[in-house]
Amino acid sequence: MSDQPTPRPWKDQVVAVTGADRGYGRAIARGLARAGARVILIGRQPEPLATAAGLIEEAGGLAIPLQADVAAPLDWLSAQGRILDIFGALDGIVHLADRRSHPSFNLLTEGEWMELFSANVKSSVAIAQLVQRRLPGAWMIVVGPHQDEKSMPGLTQRGALRGLVEHAAERSFRMHLALPSRASAGDMTLDQPLVGTVLSLGSPELAHLRGLVMEVPMPPLPKRESVTVDLALEGYPADLLI
Repeated sequence: MSDQPTPRPWKDQVVAVTGADRGYGRAIARGLARAGARVILIGRQPEPLATAAGLIEEAGGLAIPLQADVAAPLDWLSAQGRILDIFGALDGIVHLADRRSHPSFNLLTEGEWMELFSANVKSSVAIAQLVQRRLPGAWMIVVGPHQDEKSMPGLTQRGALRGLVEHAAERSFRMHLALPSRASAGDMTLDQPLVGTVLSLGSPELAHLRGLVMEVPMPPLPKRESVTVDLALEGYPADLLI
């Protein structure tokens, strides 16, 4: 019995994961590849992308790294075109819209707020529009700002993304929102609840569902590492980690 192959429900599905050069994006890409999907890892940092794709390939999966800043709609459109050139299809997109703001709202400048809104909300709207127009039948899952981010930026962005998902459902676009309770641990085991949620929402068995918003409880981070891991994974300057 131990020689039987592991079921691969995602076999031959082509899925793009944005933010795959860090945190939850890397974990979700690995989970999809293990389930049999052909995964395109999209992110801004080429070296971490190549490393993540290499680990997936070493484990027997198929992964292609693709550098792009999807906060710019033209970057996403270019990435989408390259994916279609390579595979001839794009079945689904997992979009990481969970970039965190400065720990102190009072220190958040207008420019930082606009950059944050663009990275998380504007990018989600732009990708959803382009997918609906050009890829009928494709689905999209957004991983939104973490629930432990209680400041005005976090609350505002989660509300905007909820509204986007509800609107998409009214237009029969298969789109869902997952809201993890905290930032990524950078550990596959500790991040597994979100990975499992994404795989469930995107599975062919749930293709009839639209507009789900899932709040995902995550196991706590180790106490001595929680703050450092949280800030480092979200790209804060090194001096904030001291």
